[in-house]
Amino acid sequence: MRILRRAEGISSMAFAVVRVRSTVQAGRRVEETLAQLHLCKINHMVVVPENSTTKGMLNKIKDHVTWGEVSPEMIARVLLKRGEMIGGSPGLSDALIKNSSAKYTSIISFAKAMSSNEARLSDVKNLQPVIRLHPPKGGYENIKLSFRVGGTLGYRGKKIEKLLQRMMADSGKR
Repeated sequence: MRILRRAEGISSMAFAVVRVRSTVQAGRRVEETLAQLHLCKINHMVVVPENSTTKGMLNKIKDHVTWGEVSPEMIARVLLKRGEMIGGSPGLSDALIKNSSAKYTSIISFAKAMSSNEARLSDVKNLQPVIRLHPPKGGYENIKLSFRVGGTLGYRGKKIEKLLQRMMADSGKR
């Protein structure tokens, strides 16, 4: 499969990983894996590359997170609305990205690089390594069941984008 991808020139996607459950009664290895991915709190999201190491880590924590392939447009929307600099407030701008990284001129170019696994959140100076999201509007489906059987946990493919949209939706209450 890897040889096929290289030969055809297909670039691997990036996964958006959202923590859904706590680690109460979870094993030490699960807690360590969540910490390595910077998923220390519920509703935190990271973007990770699609490779065998990451897939192994996701398989280890599948009962605590949900993940799927994310498009560059969705990464850009999440960064615009919820990405933040260290010590700053949520929401990034093109100027912040341009000033913090000589490589990227806009959030769109940075999101495209993240989607094709050429960049990470740590590539931009002083950018938080994790994106803090709100709980999804309407709540999670069921945090104890797999996505395949109507729950929230585990792999959900492109449908992760619908969840992220619900997590970024304004509730209208202030």
